Amino acid sequence: MIYMLIGSALILALSLGIRHGFGLYLVPMSHEFGWSHQVFSLAIAMQNLIWGAVQPFTGALADKYGSKIVVITGGILYCVGLLLMAISSTSWLLNLSTGLIIGFALSATSFSVLLSAVGRAVPPEKRSMAMGIASAAGSFGQFIMLPTTLLLLQNIGWSAALVVSAILVALIVPLGFLLKAPMYVDPNTAHHPVKPQLGFKQILKIVRNHRPFWWLALGFLVCGFQVVFLGVHLPGYLIDHGFSATTGTIFLALIGLFNVVGSYTAGWLGDKYSKPKLLMWLYGLRGIAIITFLTVPLSTWSIYTFGVVMGLLWLSTVPLTNGIVANMFGVKYLTMLSGLVFFTHQIGSFLGGWLGGLNHDMTGNYNIIWVCSVVLSFLGVFIHLFVNEEPVVRD
Repeated sequence: MIYMLIGSALILALSLGIRHGFGLYLVPMSHEFGWSHQVFSLAIAMQNLIWGAVQPFTGALADKYGSKIVVITGGILYCVGLLLMAISSTSWLLNLSTGLIIGFALSATSFSVLLSAVGRAVPPEKRSMAMGIASAAGSFGQFIMLPTTLLLLQNIGWSAALVVSAILVALIVPLGFLLKAPMYVDPNTAHHPVKPQLGFKQILKIVRNHRPFWWLALGFLVCGFQVVFLGVHLPGYLIDHGFSATTGTIFLALIGLFNVVGSYTAGWLGDKYSKPKLLMWLYGLRGIAIITFLTVPLSTWSIYTFGVVMGLLWLSTVPLTNGIVANMFGVKYLTMLSGLVFFTHQIGSFLGGWLGGLNHDMTGNYNIIWVCSVVLSFLGVFIHLFVNEEPVVRD
């Protein structure tokens, strides 16, 4: 179990740490090739949409053949995608590398596959905490990789920085061999007669008619919209207001650092309190944080404070959401079912990434998207009134 947790944590740190740095490439690549913001934004938006669209299928493969082979394949694709991105001088090559190939790779090397692998290996009462620890590691990767990416950009340029990132991502392949752990078996029921397991089609039939599951999925759309909009466009927003690229990088690094605390704390709280109610608090506090950021005078300290607060609320939704899915349907098909929920997250990510660039190109600012982010926060609170985590299928 410990090797599974360490391997999953390191893979998430590499995969998500490098992915969160993509926003830093928007300005230098756009300037070099004369692209509007929408060109790079569309590639990142495509990446998120493809990531989400193939996630249920990647999850189904991981459920059937194991996480190891899926993650190793994803690591190879990720490396290839970054190398192609490093030579992208046209929008179609950027969309192929950043959008298509890396989108596929992320579906195999991120939360749905790795947290499900962790969730299967631990007892139910420790599941949320274990997922929180693995999620926190992904956030620590963001904290480490963002300043590293900025240093690479400033010293060797964007293309060479992507080659270095590809070399680091190649480490996912050997780390994938650590993902071998048996499914947890409750010792109190291990000697009881085995109940027949529900098949894949039976689970899908139950899910199709289970409204709380789809409310949960819709709520996750809010998370995707907000984190990708801020991750991709906040550095550019700050540059528009006279701040340096370093300020935006520190903002994103602070999110990564404090998300370590937020994800761990969310996992811990999720084992003790109602996960849907915790999600309501998270989305509500996000809305309040965004309103405060937009209404106080913009300064270095207000930016960094916003980064700390958003870091605490950033991916704290992930262990709670995946924990609810596990409680509803058990862990046998957890990767695939988490992938279905994650698809709506990535629809939100697509909209947040693409519409942010479109809004900026059309108006020169991000005002409409900021308003959407606030409205969606409170919509997220409302949606989770209809979510419960009562078991539909028991482990």
